[in-house]
This record gives sequence, structure tokens and C-alpha cells, in this order.
Amino acid sequence: MFRFMTVEQILTGRDNFTYLIYSQSIKEAIMVDPGMDATPALSRISDLGLDLVYIINTHHHADHTAANQSVKKLFSSQILAHELDAPLIEGGVDATLQDGQIMNLSEVTIKIIHTPGHTRGGICLLVDEKFLLTGDTLFIGDCGRTDLPDGSNKEMFASLNERIKTLPDDLMIYPGHDYGDKPFDTLGNQKKVNGVLLASTLEEFMKIP
Repeated sequence: MFRFMTVEQILTGRDNFTYLIYSQSIKEAIMVDPGMDATPALSRISDLGLDLVYIINTHHHADHTAANQSVKKLFSSQILAHELDAPLIEGGVDATLQDGQIMNLSEVTIKIIHTPGHTRGGICLLVDEKFLLTGDTLFIGDCGRTDLPDGSNKEMFASLNERIKTLPDDLMIYPGHDYGDKPFDTLGNQKKVNGVLLASTLEEFMKIP
């Protein structure tokens, strides 16, 4: 587990990451991707004395969403996901998110960035213009799979180039899985070393193993 200001990265299961975004001043929190078992994140919420207001899913896959309902029952939290993925989340959601939407939690600001490619309704969360929670869109050293039923090489390439590579280099990237040689990295460094961000054409992108 790593803590940086208003964002905490918590290893859930073998390689999934759950995130807590919280305001220390009002003791309210958002959980991103509870995973299959939210026990580690719930333990941290208890330690900090937080009230969980929202649960946000970066996409609909069960390894990110299976614990949604069990966590909701504990706090009466609202479950949120992009409108394209929401119908595929077991148990449903309480409200949907759209590209460009801004959420506020006291002094914390979160911008929703729609990044299809792994799923049609995949999103990234830009937190306080400092942190980018990328779900299964961008990993450290790679990107999410595009060979699943609603995946798309074309959409992933566009998301990486038009939605992510255009963001500032000093953003800290927090991925949905611990697949890389480190749990997080700056976007600037990933632009230099990550093959999926170095690919200049769709054809080049599709040749990456």
C-alpha cells in the first residue's frame, strides 16, 4: 500500500489495485474498483475513520466490481460507472458518469475521462490535476487487453494518443493492476519507455506483443 496526499493505492488480491480518494478535512472518501474482495480497503477506511460516499468502477469487469454491493451495504454508498459499462455491472449502479464530468469531494476534484479500448465504457480519473487513475486502460509498461468482447485496438490506440498522451508529463499514473516493474510512475516516464505510448500508428500499435 502506498499513500500520496489524497490518494491511496491498495493491493487487492494477487495483482488488482483498489484506490481510496479522500478528504482529511471532512472524513469522506471514494473507493475506486473494490475488486473481488474489498477487505484491505475497508480496513484502511476503518483506520482513517472515513465515510465512504461513492464507489467508482473504471470499467465493468468482475475483478474490479465484484465487491460493489457488499461495500455499498456497509456505507449506503452510491455506485458510479460510465453509462456504456453501467448495464454490464452485476447489481447495477446508482448513477452514470460521462466524459468530462467533474466530481468534487470537499477540496478534492476528480475529472472523468472516457477511454474506451479495453471496454466501451472504460474511464480514467484525473484527481486534483496530479494523479491519473487509469484502470485497465494504461498499465506501467503496457495497456489493457483489447481482445475481449467489447475491446477495440482502434479505440485503445485513440484513447492512449488523444486522451492520455496529451496530458502533462508530471502526472502520476496509478494503474488498475500491478503488472509492471513498479506500482506507479510518472506519465512523462511512461511516454519514454512504454511501447504502447511510443507507437506512432495503429498498425505499429497492433504489432506490439
